[in-house]
Amino acid sequence: MTVLRLLLLACLLLFAVRHDSTASSTYIEVTAAGNRQLRLAVVPPQPMGATIRPALANEAAAVHSFDLTMSGLVAAEVKDAAPLLNGLALTPIDFVPWLSAGYDLLIRGEYELRGEELTMEFRLYDVPAKKMLTSKRFLGREKDLRRFAHSFSDEIMRALTGEKGPFTSKILYVSNKTGSKELFLMDWDGHNPQQLTSNRSITISPDISPDTREIIFTSYKRGNPDLYKRGLTGVVEVPVSTRRGLNITGAWSPDGSKIALALSKDGNTEIYTVARDGSAPNRLTVTHAANVSPAWSPDGSKIAFVSDRLGKPQLFTMDANGGNVQRFGTGGAYTVNPAWSPKGDKLAYAKSVGGFQIFVANADGSNEMQLTFEGNNERPRWSPDGRLIVFSSRRSGPEALYVMRADGSGQTKVSRNGGLSQHPVWVPQNP
Repeated sequence: MTVLRLLLLACLLLFAVRHDSTASSTYIEVTAAGNRQLRLAVVPPQPMGATIRPALANEAAAVHSFDLTMSGLVAAEVKDAAPLLNGLALTPIDFVPWLSAGYDLLIRGEYELRGEELTMEFRLYDVPAKKMLTSKRFLGREKDLRRFAHSFSDEIMRALTGEKGPFTSKILYVSNKTGSKELFLMDWDGHNPQQLTSNRSITISPDISPDTREIIFTSYKRGNPDLYKRGLTGVVEVPVSTRRGLNITGAWSPDGSKIALALSKDGNTEIYTVARDGSAPNRLTVTHAANVSPAWSPDGSKIAFVSDRLGKPQLFTMDANGGNVQRFGTGGAYTVNPAWSPKGDKLAYAKSVGGFQIFVANADGSNEMQLTFEGNNERPRWSPDGRLIVFSSRRSGPEALYVMRADGSGQTKVSRNGGLSQHPVWVPQNP
């Protein structure tokens, strides 16, 4: 038995995680540096009724394979297998072929279609331990297939690490597919894009409220770059800040009570906070330079921002009240688009090193690491669990959205609705 296997089995005894009634009460801790990727076999779910839809089954398996491979924890492969004659509940799993083939984990499932009504069940097995780790049954309609599969991918991450995955989350972004820059929303993997705004104007810099119910964004629909607010699922757009000059780069505070933004009403562009309705402006920066792109730390104590006070745009941090301003890091390169990791221990940003590239560093500026090396890459934003980063890139044709792991590996284009796509914001699943 390998050292890795012993570690995994030890962790199975030491750690517990929330689970549904049919799931195992343990999870495998696989986050330690140096662990090899676990091999996962994904078997397309089999039909349990008269309606047989291989394309449906293959799509569910493809979702699991893509999600879990992008997690970086497993190497997932879609594999065919003999049908379970009496279904998942009654047919014992023969683990020997999977163990002989070197797999650590196995997904099996089944589905039933009655008209548009879809029932799906998935189960995750620990192959060497010959036991089920977690399972989930879903009831809905055929159009819910991908959501069901993403949801089980989330549960697999919970079973493996104790933390739910990001795969039912979505990405908010700007696209010019319609001829003007409008807000769109898509699944994290680029499927199911839907248009949110129809202002026939320029829309930039969206942000999502902590409860995921409201969006703020800057729009030129009335000629001036003004800040607006609307519901994620609504259509009414309410002005938040229409002050003279720029009202740009709005960012919700972690508790949702304030919005930080850049205003030029006083001449040069400064960082302010306002109440969620736009009232009570409070100026945080006082310089003769341009200050933009505020980004709150997850605990609300710090704000990172961009300023050219030293001659070119660079990153700075300050306390949430505007005090204790410090330059981030030691380099003097052109640096923009700060984004805090969900735990607040790192910042991602774009730096000009020939073209713009995505970098990550510790919150104190140490241990900087370059993640992208191709084309021009900007506006990184973290997934809710901090394992992935979405960003915009011009590397092959129009600007598009890509997702990568937090170490820069697995860079994959996900936007697919035509035109350019930019200004991505990761939207957690609604609680």
